Amino acid sequence: MTEHYLGLTDVAVRLGITKGALATLHLPEPDVMIGRTRGWKPESIDRWNVSRPGHGGRPRKED
Repeated sequence: MTEHYLGLTDVAVRLGITKGALATLHLPEPDVMIGRTRGWKPESIDRWNVSRPGHGGRPRKED
């Protein structure tokens, strides 16, 4: 069975951000390296995205 991995462009699309915005994020370690190209399993990115610091925006101010 062929494994499918996400490249940087695919990760950006999955997160709903631009590829340039990925430079500001500390992505998890890749699941695979093909030469110098990093690849992630979709579930690895999803798991990281849910638990990454700052996810969900700024906390609301208390009145």
